[in-house]
Parts: sequence; structure tokens; C-alpha cells
Amino acid sequence: MTEKIYQPGDAYEYPLLIKKLLATPIIYEPDQEIVYRDKVRHTYRTFYERINRLASGLQTLGVRHGDTICIFDYDSHRYLESYFAIPMMGAVMHTMNWRLSPDQILYTMNHAEDDIVMINAEFLPLLESIWDKLTTVKKVILMTDDDTKPETKLPIDIEYEEMLQDASPLYDFPDFNENTRATIFYTTGTTGLPKGVFFSHRQLVLHTICTAMMLGCYDSIGRFRSDDVYMPLTPMFHAHAWGIPYLATLLAVKQVYPGKYEPPVLLKLIIGERVTFSHCVPTIIHMLVTSPAVQQVDLSRWKVIIGGAALPKGLAKAAMELGIEIYSGFGMSETCPVMTIANLKSHMREWDSDHKVDTLIRTGLPIPLVELKLEDPKGGILPHDGESTGELLMRSPWLTQGYYKDPEKTKDLWRDGWLHGGDVAYINGDGYVQLTDRLKDVIKTGGEWISSLDLENLSSQHEAVSEAAAIGVPDEKWGERPLIIAVLKPEFKDKVSKDDLRQFLMKFADDGKIPKYGVPERFEFVESIPKTSVGKINKIELRNLFLK
Repeated sequence: MTEKIYQPGDAYEYPLLIKKLLATPIIYEPDQEIVYRDKVRHTYRTFYERINRLASGLQTLGVRHGDTICIFDYDSHRYLESYFAIPMMGAVMHTMNWRLSPDQILYTMNHAEDDIVMINAEFLPLLESIWDKLTTVKKVILMTDDDTKPETKLPIDIEYEEMLQDASPLYDFPDFNENTRATIFYTTGTTGLPKGVFFSHRQLVLHTICTAMMLGCYDSIGRFRSDDVYMPLTPMFHAHAWGIPYLATLLAVKQVYPGKYEPPVLLKLIIGERVTFSHCVPTIIHMLVTSPAVQQVDLSRWKVIIGGAALPKGLAKAAMELGIEIYSGFGMSETCPVMTIANLKSHMREWDSDHKVDTLIRTGLPIPLVELKLEDPKGGILPHDGESTGELLMRSPWLTQGYYKDPEKTKDLWRDGWLHGGDVAYINGDGYVQLTDRLKDVIKTGGEWISSLDLENLSSQHEAVSEAAAIGVPDEKWGERPLIIAVLKPEFKDKVSKDDLRQFLMKFADDGKIPKYGVPERFEFVESIPKTSVGKINKIELRNLFLK
């Protein structure tokens, strides 16, 4: 890698590099706080120095431009430092989903050709179980919260804080091509091998700026600005924590990192640090709003974006009853991820609260520089009339250019210059997208489609239902029929029947919200609904359980 040497008269060729995001916060709010649980509290000034020390320490360990560094950690100040230092020195950050199976983790590390592993002590047994089968890893950096070094069979090269302490506080982060790969992580499908998606500096910078515009410039109940206090509740290994740590840093907001997700700790941080802005999958907000402790605290300052799965109306209303400002967003691993946000338009401000909720739980409006269209099975373009349903196709400057080292699957992802994400949706006249299902999850009965997401959303509105999932089950006459799997709230377990739920859904059919053929005949009550490694309903496992 050779930096350009400028001659007199040469204009600076400004590359969109992640390091450029750091200039503003260091000028505007160098004394703003970054917090990790009850263990670490320091300023952006210290944060910037630690980024320099991390890069210096990695360079001493032999990390060079293009090397790949794999991270196993909970949401922490260390992770935030890695978000910047690793790509800023020209290396690639591989965020590891430690919830994958050991075989999947082994595959992704070898596939990404990881050179260095930075690992929280809690995950050492996991790495030990696959160590002998790793093919490219050269060094291991241990991360601990209390400076203790647990016994391990792994060859630990250095502890994270010791490395930073011994490293130089100054590192000359170079300029290089903005299209240089900055990050890689792997999709979390429940069948087949995980697929690697990767993103460049240019893509991450543009994603940060456009997300900032949508969340900060447009009028919104969940506006995110420099006076907010941010705490992610989406794991930092998952799609860059939706890219919001980059945005939070650009805005120089106070940032709070919770480590392991434990409801009492999360609530203590939300209240004690006065958190105002978070994002998570529905599973996390469900865990919090059903916690007995939540009734004792004031959450009226808290704004939360829900993504990763549909936000059921019942769950949204339960959160709003606690004072939480809640609304939806949409993205995929392949899209960096943010594509849409469910902002209200100005003429919707005077609507009653129930009417507003119907819009706030939609998939949302495209953020700046996002283009969307709908395609029918024959490749025809569908109108945005709120009724025509087809596959959602996407364009933006930050979509992954393909699956890493997998040209065949890339051909299925990118066709005719549009990314095919596999979601079925419609777009109404106001421009709001509404996902109705995954292509693989839509229920096909008698030649018609039934949205599993619609059935889940409506079922969630029954006062007795804590969670609900819908899948299609084989039927000799109709091909498939819907099945609702529901978790009842404890106080309703002996008071509500399956027929009660059927009659509840039939009322929506009578009102025209769903077709009458969409009301299931079959309901199952369960203690819990299985989830994927990122908290989504695991419909493949549900099919395995109920199609036997």
C-alpha cells in the first residue's frame, strides 16, 4: 500500500474512509462519556487515544493492510474501539456471531481467513473446541473485564488492556482507496453454511450519513441527535449493530455499552445513565416489557427502533403503555443494514394513537439514497398501490456487492442490477413499505397467499397472547393451511381456549383485515417459541416440531 504523494497544485482526493467520521466528535465533544456497564467510564478524548493504541498494538503483533481480525465479545467499549481502529489501519474486521454452532464458527473463521482473534474470556472454551481445525489464525488477544487470566489451552499472545498500555498513543492512519473492504460478517440462516457479506469504507460512511439524515433531519417521534444517550440492544456482531455505533460516534452522543444482555442490568443502565435511544429485535423488547422490574421504572424518555423481524401491534402497544416511543425499521445482513424507517408524515400527527401505531409498525419509508421496487414472479414491475404484492428489490450505495467467495449465490442475490432479498411486500400510495412475508415463509392455500406476519401481528393483539408465530402446514385439499403457535401470558393460561383465539381472528376477517380463508383452524399453545441466533422466530425449527 503506497499513499499518494501530492505535488503543488494537486487537489486532495478526499476518500470516504471511516477515520473521517472521528474528526467531528473529537472537535465538538471531546469530554463526552462512553460507558461500559458499571466497569468503565471515559471520554471521547480517551476513546480516540485508545483507538490509536489499539492500532499500534496490532501493528506490533504483525497486523498489516488487508489482514482479517475476528472479534468475540459482548457489546463493549472494546468493540467500539475495534469498529474504528481495525478498518482505519486498512485491516478487515470480522464480527463473530458467537451464538452460531461450533461447526459454523469454524467454517466462517476459515472461510474469512482470519489472521488474529480478539476474544472475551467467556468464549475461550468455544474457541478451544475448534482450535486444532483453524487454518489461518496466527495470534490470540484475550479480552477480560477484571484483568484476570483464566486457564486455557490456547496460546494467548497478549491481553487487550496490556497491549494498549504498552502501545504508542499515536498512530498515523493512512489514506487508501475508499472501496477497501472494512468489515465482513456472516448471515445466520438456519440451513446450509453461513454466507459472508462484506462492506467497504465508502459504503459504511454513506450509510452513516444517510441514516443520520433520516433519524435526525426528518421529523420523527424517535429523532436521534447529539443530546441523546445511546445504548445498543442489537449485538455488535450483527450487521454493525445496524450501523448506529458509527452514527452515535459521529454525533458525539453519550454511549452506553451493556455487555451481556441481562434484564436487570439493562434496566439499571437505561435508568441510571438516562438512555434515550436504542434499537433491538422484538425478542429483546418483549423480554424487557414482560420483566416485573419494568413496572417500577420510568421509560418515558426512551426511543426504540425495532428491526430484524416484524413489530407486532400488541407488543408495540405494550411498550407504548410504558411510555416507550417505539417504531420500526428494516434492513438485512446484505444491506449493511438500514433500508427503511417508519417515520410518521406531517399529516399523520393528528391521528389517534391506535391509527398512528398502524403506521409506526410498518416496514417504513426508504431512507435517502435507497431505491425500491416490487417485482412479480414473471419479472413484471408492480404498482405502489398498497395492494399489489411481490418481491422487494433494492438499490443503494451500501449494499454488499456479493457473497464472499461465493459467485453462484451472488448470481441469485444480484439480478439485473437489483438486489433480491427474498422478502414479499407491498408499497402503498404514501410510499410506505410493508413486508408481508419471506418468500420461503408465505403460506400458500388454495392458490392464494396468506401473510404469516399479518397473522402474527393480529394474534399478538389478543390480551392473553404474549408471543405468536404462524407457519403453513400441509393440507390435502388446500395445499397448505396456517397454524398459529402462541405463548400465553401466565395469568391467562387456564382461561383462554384455542377457539377463543380463532374467534378473535375471525373478527378481523369480518372487518376485512384478512380474508376468511386466512383464519386458521389449528392453534397450538407452547411455553416458548424457538429463536434464531439473532432473536428472530425460527420457523424452520417450528416446522420440524409441528409437521411431524
